[in-house]
Amino acid sequence: MPNRSRLRIEATSSLHPIRIETTGLEGTFEVALVDDQPDLTMQPTGSIEIDAERLMTGNMLYDRELERRLEMRKYPRIRGEIVAVQADGDDHYHVRGNLSLHGVTWPVEGRVRVSVRDDGTVEAEGEQTFDMRDFKLDPPRLLILKVHPEVRVRGRLVAVREE
Repeated sequence: MPNRSRLRIEATSSLHPIRIETTGLEGTFEVALVDDQPDLTMQPTGSIEIDAERLMTGNMLYDRELERRLEMRKYPRIRGEIVAVQADGDDHYHVRGNLSLHGVTWPVEGRVRVSVRDDGTVEAEGEQTFDMRDFKLDPPRLLILKVHPEVRVRGRLVAVREE
């Protein structure tokens, strides 16, 4: 559900934090559920995507620089794909996947919490820190502002459960 899924990106700089918060995540996730819990005997599959142009701070100067660095016209979509999922405690899972950004695909992994809601939706939440240099992106410098290369990304995905 793109309107209920959220993506929050936080970068630090020499002056102040830079934040992006957006909706619009799209994708599919296939997993068997037994008693409202993922059944990992069959490996889950899935992918998520977002239009790069949705990554805006609200500051025109930063947004122009972000558009230029991400080369949004050349690389209009950001895509994540699931490779493997393992149970990692109550409602938590270790997920390995690939993230494609700026023409570069990089292996990623992290811990995700998954819950099935009474309204039939499935929610997955996780957080990961990325180094933008892994995606061939140099940290921006604007006048006296220097952006640090590590970026924290938090996502909350809401999916409709199909029977």
